Amino acid sequence: MKINWGTGIVIAFIGFIGFILYFVIQASADPRAEHDMVTDSYYKKELEYQQELNASANLKASGGGVTVRRLPDGLAIRLPEQMDPAAIRGTIGMYRPSDDNLDFEWPIQPGDSLQRIPSDRLVEGRWDLRIDWEYHGEKYLYRTRLTY
Repeated sequence: MKINWGTGIVIAFIGFIGFILYFVIQASADPRAEHDMVTDSYYKKELEYQQELNASANLKASGGGVTVRRLPDGLAIRLPEQMDPAAIRGTIGMYRPSDDNLDFEWPIQPGDSLQRIPSDRLVEGRWDLRIDWEYHGEKYLYRTRLTY
């Protein structure tokens, strides 16, 4: 049987398409390639976005700022000085984009404007820090990215 150039082109196209399909199927079926959303409740968080914008605006309007420093024994977070630490209620959320198993929330300790997160809870690398708290009925939010 003699193969002419037209048949050769068709065989080459079929071979190429089969080659590409093989890799697409391998990439889709590989358990290491999880295609999940970054957070479990993504859509719920999207709906709460306006509340977050308002809380961030409250922090900016208060004139206070949050300072974050790395210490040898962990992370030191200072809440705004003009707020009475005893009246602050909230949480400090540490979010690790590369591994959601490392994410955790730390409660804000009332009575102290300096909050500490011990180094044994933190792994070196990039973290997203989210501090949300309530002070005299107003909600406040501070977010930043840091490298520990």
